[in-house]
Amino acid sequence: MSSDSEREAVSFVSGLILGAIIGAGVAMLTAPQPGRKTRKRLKKSARRLQGNAQDRLDDLAGDIKDKVDEAVVAARTRLPAG
Repeated sequence: MSSDSEREAVSFVSGLILGAIIGAGVAMLTAPQPGRKTRKRLKKSARRLQGNAQDRLDDLAGDIKDKVDEAVVAARTRLPAG
Protein backbone atom coordinates (compact mmCIF):
# COMPACT_ATOMS: atom_id res chain seq x y z
CA MET A 1 0.00 0.00 0.00
CA SER A 2 2.80 2.45 0.81
CA SER A 3 4.25 1.67 -2.61
CA ASP A 4 1.09 3.02 -4.27
CA SER A 5 1.18 6.18 -2.18
CA GLU A 6 4.86 6.68 -3.02
CA ARG A 7 4.08 6.35 -6.73
CA GLU A 8 1.25 8.84 -6.34
CA ALA A 9 3.58 11.25 -4.54
CA VAL A 10 6.22 10.93 -7.27
CA SER A 11 3.57 11.45 -9.96
CA PHE A 12 2.20 14.49 -8.16
CA VAL A 13 5.64 16.07 -7.66
CA SER A 14 6.58 15.34 -11.28
CA GLY A 15 3.36 16.92 -12.51
CA LEU A 16 3.85 19.91 -10.25
CA ILE A 17 7.39 20.48 -11.51
CA LEU A 18 6.37 20.04 -15.14
CA GLY A 19 3.45 22.43 -14.68
CA ALA A 20 5.70 25.02 -13.06
CA ILE A 21 8.20 24.79 -15.90
CA ILE A 22 5.52 25.12 -18.57
CA GLY A 23 3.78 27.95 -16.71
CA ALA A 24 7.03 29.87 -16.21
CA GLY A 25 7.97 29.42 -19.85
CA VAL A 26 4.61 30.64 -21.13
CA ALA A 27 4.60 33.59 -18.73
CA MET A 28 8.06 34.68 -19.80
CA LEU A 29 7.40 34.21 -23.48
CA THR A 30 4.27 36.36 -23.32
CA ALA A 31 5.91 39.09 -21.22
CA PRO A 32 6.65 42.37 -23.05
CA GLN A 33 10.46 42.23 -23.00
CA PRO A 34 13.23 42.03 -25.56
CA GLY A 35 14.18 38.50 -26.67
CA ARG A 36 17.66 38.62 -25.13
CA LYS A 37 16.27 39.51 -21.71
CA THR A 38 13.58 36.84 -21.94
CA ARG A 39 16.11 34.16 -22.87
CA LYS A 40 18.32 35.21 -19.97
CA ARG A 41 15.40 35.00 -17.53
CA LEU A 42 14.37 31.62 -18.95
CA LYS A 43 17.87 30.23 -18.46
CA LYS A 44 18.02 31.57 -14.91
CA SER A 45 14.59 30.12 -14.07
CA ALA A 46 15.47 26.79 -15.66
CA ARG A 47 18.64 26.53 -13.56
CA ARG A 48 16.72 27.38 -10.39
CA LEU A 49 13.97 24.87 -11.19
CA GLN A 50 16.55 22.22 -12.01
CA GLY A 51 18.22 22.78 -8.65
CA ASN A 52 14.89 22.62 -6.83
CA ALA A 53 13.88 19.47 -8.69
CA GLN A 54 17.22 17.83 -7.93
CA ASP A 55 16.86 18.68 -4.24
CA ARG A 56 13.36 17.20 -4.16
CA LEU A 57 14.46 14.08 -5.99
CA ASP A 58 17.38 13.65 -3.59
CA ASP A 59 14.99 13.99 -0.64
CA LEU A 60 12.58 11.50 -2.21
CA ALA A 61 15.41 9.05 -2.92
CA GLY A 62 16.54 9.32 0.70
CA ASP A 63 12.99 8.71 1.94
CA ILE A 64 12.62 5.67 -0.31
CA LYS A 65 16.00 4.31 0.82
CA ASP A 66 14.94 4.71 4.45
CA LYS A 67 11.68 2.84 3.80
CA VAL A 68 13.51 0.03 2.00
CA ASP A 69 15.98 -0.22 4.88
CA GLU A 70 13.08 -0.40 7.35
CA ALA A 71 11.41 -3.12 5.28
CA VAL A 72 14.65 -5.15 5.15
CA VAL A 73 15.09 -4.89 8.91
CA ALA A 74 11.45 -5.89 9.48
CA ALA A 75 11.80 -8.84 7.12
CA ARG A 76 14.98 -10.02 8.83
CA THR A 77 13.34 -9.93 12.25
CA ARG A 78 10.35 -11.93 11.02
CA LEU A 79 12.25 -14.60 9.11
CA PRO A 80 14.24 -17.26 10.93
CA ALA A 81 18.00 -17.18 10.43
CA GLY A 82 19.01 -19.66 7.79
